[in-house]
Amino acid sequence: MKKINEYDVNLVNLKDKIHEYDFDINDDFFALFEQNLVNGGSLKAHVVLDKSSLLLNFEFFIKGTVNLTCDRSLEYFDYPVDIKENLLVKYGDQEMELDENVLQIPQNTQNLNIAQHLFDYIGLAIPMKKLHPRFEVDDNTDDDILIYSTAKNSVGEDDENTPEESGDSRWDILRNLNKN
Repeated sequence: MKKINEYDVNLVNLKDKIHEYDFDINDDFFALFEQNLVNGGSLKAHVVLDKSSLLLNFEFFIKGTVNLTCDRSLEYFDYPVDIKENLLVKYGDQEMELDENVLQIPQNTQNLNIAQHLFDYIGLAIPMKKLHPRFEVDDNTDDDILIYSTAKNSVGEDDENTPEESGDSRWDILRNLNKN
């Protein structure tokens, strides 16, 4: 099983130039995090670090597949991801996140662990609604659109089954909001 420190980038004695790192991301990587988003996966991460005296510019290139659980059928399926992200790391007084892609670290920091960043970028590439590919054709329909309407029918009258004619006084208050 992989350990989290395998994703450390040693900043000590790095010269001001471009450095490249490659990481294999597999089931052991996802086991490092307490999560239920991803069942596993097989990805390659190529990280390019452009180091200067003032900042570190990380470029993440992550490609492969993650194993997800379908929200509709609970079946497992592989979802392809192809990610390109940037992370700027500035030197400052203390360690803090300045923006979603900008970190500040103390000048004397010896190692920077990028495992959480790799995991976060993969997590952001996963859709909110995880559907098995066989359901994607069905998902492109307009089923998620609300069908409720206050429009008049073709004759110009309200539908007979609307709540307005049910005699419920709570609907009177809502009807008055439309008139204002």
